[in-house]
Amino acid sequence: MNIYLSKEIGKYEIEAVLKIFFSDEKFCFLLPVNDVIGNYIRIDITNSIIIKVEIDNKTLERSEQLKETQKENILTACRALYEILSGITGTKSDWGILTGIRPVKKINGYLAEGLSFEHIRDKLYKEYLVSEEKIRLAYLTSEIQSKYIPIKENNTFSLYIGIPFCPSRCSYCSFVSHSIASKSAWKMTDEYVEKLLKELSITAEITKDLGLKLTTIYIGGGTPTALNPAQISAIMEKTAKLFNISDVFEYTVEAGRADTISEEKLRIIKANGATRISINPQTLNDDVLKKIGRNHTSKDFYNAYNMAVKLGFDNINTDLIAGLPGDDIGSFCQTIDGIIKLSPKNITIHTLTLKRASKLSNFTELYNESEVIHRMSEYSFRKITENGYAPYYLYRQKNNIGNGENVGYAKSGYESMYNIYIMEEKQTIIACGAGGSTKIFEAEHDKLTRIFNYKYPYEYISKFDEVLKRKQKIYDYYSK
Repeated sequence: MNIYLSKEIGKYEIEAVLKIFFSDEKFCFLLPVNDVIGNYIRIDITNSIIIKVEIDNKTLERSEQLKETQKENILTACRALYEILSGITGTKSDWGILTGIRPVKKINGYLAEGLSFEHIRDKLYKEYLVSEEKIRLAYLTSEIQSKYIPIKENNTFSLYIGIPFCPSRCSYCSFVSHSIASKSAWKMTDEYVEKLLKELSITAEITKDLGLKLTTIYIGGGTPTALNPAQISAIMEKTAKLFNISDVFEYTVEAGRADTISEEKLRIIKANGATRISINPQTLNDDVLKKIGRNHTSKDFYNAYNMAVKLGFDNINTDLIAGLPGDDIGSFCQTIDGIIKLSPKNITIHTLTLKRASKLSNFTELYNESEVIHRMSEYSFRKITENGYAPYYLYRQKNNIGNGENVGYAKSGYESMYNIYIMEEKQTIIACGAGGSTKIFEAEHDKLTRIFNYKYPYEYISKFDEVLKRKQKIYDYYSK
């Protein structure tokens, strides 16, 4: 679809609004022309704000007065565009026109300005068309986070260790992960672990030189437990040897998929200091698991979960996904109920996100109706909060089905600090491994400096000297 803009402003915000209604459409942004054929949208911000939409021979036009600032003009144009398209398509979004992946940051910004909940609710509802339910969700999340941020000590950091391997690739996955189903791919893991251990050594030297204090560790992926027991042990033992983990109050390992979990691996993880693990069923519907390419059943998940509890893990997170193909409202609600019966300390609800890198990007059997996602989200929020959990982190992704969100729920006192820090960007996080992104937080100016590792494991291995060279940039920042 062609989008005609009079000025190169607001393109990102306008595209985000368009994606609510046309998730599969590709948009071409052009300067206005006189002769236009076919479906199009024209946005003119000059002497006034004029929105003209022609879709399937339906033409609607709306005019608004210019505002005082460019930001207000973009907001007004997006709001008018949303209302026109909602009228044409019958689609509505609980998040209205609120863009960006971190809604809680906007709440926190308003609170810093001294606004009350009533003022915040009024602004989000009138200016961004956010529903009462989502305003309440974001505000409650902000209240939980306020106990933990801002961080009083500026010399702290968290350590992320990336394991970009999985036993197979799930159809919905767009993460940087490499299937190790073949022998040739599995051979890569030894060299990868070797390089990772070296990067951890260099990182430990840097943080010691700078006097930084490690507070949380997160080993993620991918699926870290796709590695063999010896490799997992080598990484965790090296981490404990290199870093002072006496002040670490949270140590998470994503055990992830049930088909990668064994008693031996769980014992190694426990013995090396992990205090929190994730065991992620995504759904308890075996037919859906098969459809998305998961090589395990719900029974396998229960066996892995119960094994972890028996071995003494008392802080377990479970990830679930709303909107998986073949998963209807009834099935989704049964999954929520089944997980609540286990009483894990954390439950994370993701909305299915479609990205070009995932196999599901071409699926036709998808829940594109906002109403379906709304009902899944509504049920999960109500049921989970009724059972002693509260939302503690919240983010949204581009191309979420139904413009939904991802929410981490926790029982009181079991909120994951690492998740809060990375979502709200309030602490330095130093990343090691492929796909890692180091984020150095400057509290005085509330900004981040990013240092990226190579995305894919074969890049990380072949360009490892450059990885270590980039790590030295941490010194450059702190020397300033």
